[in-house]
Amino acid sequence: MSLSSVQPSSSVSRRVLDPDSSEFADLLQQLREEFAATAAHYDRHSEFPHANLQRLHQHGLLALTVPRSLGGSEATLAQARRVIGAVAQGEPSTALVLVMQYLQHTRLQQNTAWPLHLRQRVAREAVQEGALINALRVEPDLGTPARGGLPATLARRVEGGWRLSGRKIYSTGIPGLTWLAVWARSDDAEPQVGTWLVHRDSPGIRVEETWDHLGMRATGSHDVIFDDVFVPQEQAVDIQPADVPRPSELDSKGVLWLAVLLSAIYDGVARAARDWLLGWLAQRVPANLGAQLSSLPRFQELIGRIDALLLNNRVLLDAAAEGRIAPGEATQIKYLVTSNAISAVELGIEAIGNPGLARGNPIERHYRDVLCSRIHTPQNDAILGAVGRAAFALPSRGAQV
Repeated sequence: MSLSSVQPSSSVSRRVLDPDSSEFADLLQQLREEFAATAAHYDRHSEFPHANLQRLHQHGLLALTVPRSLGGSEATLAQARRVIGAVAQGEPSTALVLVMQYLQHTRLQQNTAWPLHLRQRVAREAVQEGALINALRVEPDLGTPARGGLPATLARRVEGGWRLSGRKIYSTGIPGLTWLAVWARSDDAEPQVGTWLVHRDSPGIRVEETWDHLGMRATGSHDVIFDDVFVPQEQAVDIQPADVPRPSELDSKGVLWLAVLLSAIYDGVARAARDWLLGWLAQRVPANLGAQLSSLPRFQELIGRIDALLLNNRVLLDAAAEGRIAPGEATQIKYLVTSNAISAVELGIEAIGNPGLARGNPIERHYRDVLCSRIHTPQNDAILGAVGRAAFALPSRGAQV
């Protein structure tokens, strides 16, 4: 039986702890160690970590950001960030699926475009059954919707609802998702664009296992094909005419949560790489040296440089999670933290040479994983371009030329 053969279920006995308690901190450490023990297996086989998600459900962590009134923990950003960081240090693909879950539930109950009973159903299924939800937006021809354009995925009006057809790529978590928030357009003469909520068990959904990536290999981000899938009328949960300007689907709070939680994944990867490197340097005794590599000043300086980068990350993430970063600066957190994380792992790879790129050493896997931080929306060029445009839009405060 594979490590991932056990799926989350409502029969799992759940024990929910106070996210600020020492007992909760001990639980996160335990889960980090558990997930780290099987991370290489999931990476090697590109296998979805169902067992990890079952463990998270067992402790109520799949419903961490669901409101208390619906059975969740209604976690703050700081609390969610601690969970993501710990899970990522163990197995970062699991952490990415968890980030998507947290982002969806953080704002779901305030989205009045969704019928109330649907919002409550999705939340209660997360609490009771460990049901996962994610948005499916990216398409082969369009790429990421953040760059603009209309989706090719088409919803046709039929009696009682819609028939949905199209292909989505990079569908993170699809082997474990229950709910798919599919970005599509209607077949109206003046099309509407938005989200159709689709249950994974709906007839006509097919998954092509295309995900064979350099890093984050266990996310199960396969292609999903919708072939005339029936969607009830009320599950066109958030659609509007395509020619109506759409604000970002994330408000300032959503952008902040996205930036902090995505960054926390890759900061966690860098910390796992640092811990491995520290142990390796302390144990490695070359014959010509007769002492541990950790005794050499250059390797002590190396760890110092890595720890300084990670301290910078901790300060930035603390400030952002505690509301001490202006909303307009949230995306810069992602740029800075993920850049520091990549640099921290690269320093270790460069310093130890061939062992750093050997498949048997975890730091090689951490390096592949941390590089994936660059591909998440918003990408670095979009972040820095927006910052630059904002700077030029401000009245000049410098000396006149």
